Amino acid sequence: MSAVSATEKVDGFTRKSVKKAQKLRKSPSSSSRFRSLSCSEELSALPQLEPNAHDAPSTEQQELFVQKLQQCCVLFDFDSLADLRSKEVKRATLNELVEYVSTSRGVLVDSAYSDIINMISTNLFRTLPPSDNPEFDPEEDEPTLEASWPHMQLVYEFFLRFLENPDFQPSTAKRYIDQKFVLQLLELFDTEDPRERDFLKTILHRIYGKFLGLRAFIRKQINNIFLRFIYETEHFNGVAELLEILGSIINGFALPLKAEHKQFLMKVLMPMHTAKTLSLFHAQLAYCVVQFMEKDPTLTEPVTRGLLKFWPRTCSQKEIMFLGEIEEILDVIEPTQFKKIQELLFKQISKCVASPHFQVAERSLYFWNNEYILSLIEENIDKILPIMFNSLYRVSKEHWNQTIVALVYNVLKTLMEMNSTLFDDLTSSYKADRQRHTAGGFVGGRCISHSPRDCLCSAVSLTPSSLTRITTELRTSSESHHLGMSATSPSLFPASLVYPVYSMTRKEAHCTVGVQSQPGE
Repeated sequence: MSAVSATEKVDGFTRKSVKKAQKLRKSPSSSSRFRSLSCSEELSALPQLEPNAHDAPSTEQQELFVQKLQQCCVLFDFDSLADLRSKEVKRATLNELVEYVSTSRGVLVDSAYSDIINMISTNLFRTLPPSDNPEFDPEEDEPTLEASWPHMQLVYEFFLRFLENPDFQPSTAKRYIDQKFVLQLLELFDTEDPRERDFLKTILHRIYGKFLGLRAFIRKQINNIFLRFIYETEHFNGVAELLEILGSIINGFALPLKAEHKQFLMKVLMPMHTAKTLSLFHAQLAYCVVQFMEKDPTLTEPVTRGLLKFWPRTCSQKEIMFLGEIEEILDVIEPTQFKKIQELLFKQISKCVASPHFQVAERSLYFWNNEYILSLIEENIDKILPIMFNSLYRVSKEHWNQTIVALVYNVLKTLMEMNSTLFDDLTSSYKADRQRHTAGGFVGGRCISHSPRDCLCSAVSLTPSSLTRITTELRTSSESHHLGMSATSPSLFPASLVYPVYSMTRKEAHCTVGVQSQPGE
């Protein structure tokens, strides 16, 4: 190990950049086999198989098929350049086997299943090594690709064609494709190579469909992987692929849903929203959640409460994802279920509309572009408008992003058209409340007339030139009074102590004088 310099000890960024450079100099692929696998004897090509789409193969062809399966059990070290000719012989043999199983009939006799599963297990099942990059970030770093992929890809192709062959007999194969086999298959989902995970996803789905006796076991093991991911490791490369399989599994659940399925939703899928790497699998996770709600609408309330419980507080990217999932839920929600969650939900949406992060505000305002959500809002406008009004009105006057302001005006217009009487009442109430608040006192930039929780007053800092201009105007005016003292008295309010406070009204901004405490007072 190279010595770490004093500079690198002090500057953590230097050490990280050095590690990054060393990692980039490495080969982008490596073998997942620890031991040396070089073949002691060179492989020789066997006679060609003769595909037959109509008749069963002869005894000689069947024996040759088995010999080729056994030849493909030989493994090679792809980190070295040795055994190039033997590697090519095996690659050609695997290609031939894929073609033979795809086009020939009657090749899957009972005696062949053992050799087929043995060849697949030998080539695919192995202990996955630790990542070459201990600080691997799936969102930024390139994955380590499997060096032996030229052979492994063909083995996966053969496995898939084997499962999809019309002559495939699950009753015979279940002696070899058992719980142990499935467990080893699931462990491979943690590989960094996305090409392998894609094959695994398709194969596991085929096994789930053909082997009824393994279905409960597969669901249980996926459940265990997710729980370990949430509460222990916080790392598993194949979460998205497993969720994609679950999406189609959930779609086939019989009604009414079993208690174990509902428990899986609430105890496993919902806590997965807390994962740091949520962006890697959120689309698949949201699809699974929505599938459950389409199956059983009564799950709407607990699911929504679960999302609000895990709502991100400091990560705007996750907040945008949560808003997207909420919209997917609202797309399939029933009106009766909507009434149960509308107040809790729109209190959160109101907070998102007022977010200083413009993408969060923008995503929440896009709800009003959805026709079905608009119809739900219109049916319950008397409950929703009072919740949303203050945030929307305040944002229309204060938000720094003009795109957000324009969207808010459109939303306010839509809400006003839904119930103009209620809108006018809320506007009048809001103005009166603002005027009452701005009649209070400000010391040290804080309102002293109201509790921080209820106060709507806002202090806006201006440049010295602006302060001087406004102060001059206020000194010549007899309209503003604050703390029972006249604002026209220059001796009471020097220019350095005056700042404006704006109340939110539809036509103009009224300026009231406040007194700012000097440092040390």
